[in-house]
Amino acid sequence: MNWVVIKKFSNLCGLTEQAIRANIKKGKWLVDTHFTYSPDGRIYINIKEVEKWIVS
Repeated sequence: MNWVVIKKFSNLCGLTEQAIRANIKKGKWLVDTHFTYSPDGRIYINIKEVEKWIVS
């Protein structure tokens, strides 16, 4: 599974939910690359793409 909700990603990587939302809000993570919105408005994080961002 490549996509997880913010809460699950927070548990996996150790970032707080607030830090994840800040990366999205500040434009550090790109929509449809690092995260996306589901039809119901929930934010899903792409684990593989964020891992690439972390090591870049």
